[in-house]
Amino acid sequence: MTSKDELFNPAKLSPRDKAAATDTTAKAIITAEAAAREKKTERLKALRLQQEAEAPPAAAPARKRRTASKSA
Repeated sequence: MTSKDELFNPAKLSPRDKAAATDTTAKAIITAEAAAREKKTERLKALRLQQEAEAPPAAAPARKRRTASKSA
């Protein structure tokens, strides 16, 4: 049976332990976000390359001729 003191007053962590736990959690979150971003980037790149391969080549735009400027 747990006593009232054990339930409401858990053992206090040292500031170093708190900082280490926060650091570990933050690094895990950052790593997960970076992995998700890389995965999304690879997926979008593959889709873009596939779309470019399927699209017909675009015709080069016609060059505009320059008209001689009139001197006044």
